[in-house]
Amino acid sequence: MSRRLRRASICGAIALVILAGCTGTGSQPGIDAATVHARAITIDTHVDIPANFGHGDADPGVQGHMQYDLHKMVAGGIDAAFFIVYVRQGELTAQGYRDAYLAAMQKFEAIAAMTGEHSERIALVRSADELEANVAAGKLSALIGVENGYPLGPALEHLDEFAARGARYISITHDGNNQLGTSARPRPEEPGEDTGLTATGRALVTRLNDLGIMLDVSHASDQSTLEAAALSRAPVIASHSSAAAVFDHPRNLSDAEIQAIAATGGVVQVVAFDSYLRAVNAENEAALLAAMGEVGFDGPQWFARATQAELAALRDKVRAVEGRWPRANVAHLVDHVDYITALVGVDHVGLSSDFGGGGGISGWDNASESAAVTAELVRRGYSEADILKIWGGNLLRVWREVERQAAESG
Repeated sequence: MSRRLRRASICGAIALVILAGCTGTGSQPGIDAATVHARAITIDTHVDIPANFGHGDADPGVQGHMQYDLHKMVAGGIDAAFFIVYVRQGELTAQGYRDAYLAAMQKFEAIAAMTGEHSERIALVRSADELEANVAAGKLSALIGVENGYPLGPALEHLDEFAARGARYISITHDGNNQLGTSARPRPEEPGEDTGLTATGRALVTRLNDLGIMLDVSHASDQSTLEAAALSRAPVIASHSSAAAVFDHPRNLSDAEIQAIAATGGVVQVVAFDSYLRAVNAENEAALLAAMGEVGFDGPQWFARATQAELAALRDKVRAVEGRWPRANVAHLVDHVDYITALVGVDHVGLSSDFGGGGGISGWDNASESAAVTAELVRRGYSEADILKIWGGNLLRVWREVERQAAESG
């Protein structure tokens, strides 16, 4: 039994007890979900984009196959989204770093081009104040998150450029260890020991604090996460992770990790990713993998190269399997919100979709369906004030504190 499974056998035993004590125990009288959703500053902290973002069937300015486009953002009442500069983990060689940097630049430029082409509808924002000003003006906000610190280079030589291009959170790793630290999901050929942050990874934490960029620990290993939280002078985030005590998965966070993030003043953004939210039996999993294989899925890296038509075909295949084995739904998502709220308080939980990168659940399968999450939060008994925190208030508070800490240290 793995270390995480052993831990989950203990944590899972108390999960139902903690959930039973959660504040969300019944619908709040007099609260209208649609009204609350309209009042919230809604921030989705993780939206993956394809390599051809902005072109053809990946143009966010038109209604198409993408789970996220400008029309769906408006229809779903989403004010802001972090569009992701993701680069898969490659070799720690000069060529590997060069290729990663160029791949990152392609996505930075695609996001900038989107906001330039559709400037009357959406703007790239670089501060919490700018985001709130956009909301007041009725304009959508695009923010940039970097998933995987690998393209920063072996000595963080591209960090200042990423900051100048608008990166406002950067994660340590993706799948696979890198020059910064160990991953929650090392590659098969990598050593299994969780050695945490490297010296360069520790330097990254300090530099992000200095620059006013949020540090993201999603995808990082237990030790990397705990070290990063202990070292950071500013709040840290998990941009798209859930609670291991509710469902044990390498991508979910232990109680110790959640508590460490909360101790920094940070926030865990619970993610609408089916396989991170609840257990799937072996027969269901086999059926899902077979269906996904029919459209060419061969691992997480497939999402980065798939066309929007292929992604739509994948979702259709998954829905067909859902007829026999239901997918995770909005209630499963809010189970994780409940757990984290009970463990560390409502000030330390938020929401993310991971649309475009495998995210999507029954009830919240594209941005236009986002109000369904608010409806479930109301049904669970969360107050309007708490829902406003969960949808964006907590993330804004964290971002402002990160900015303040950087200004003071500068």
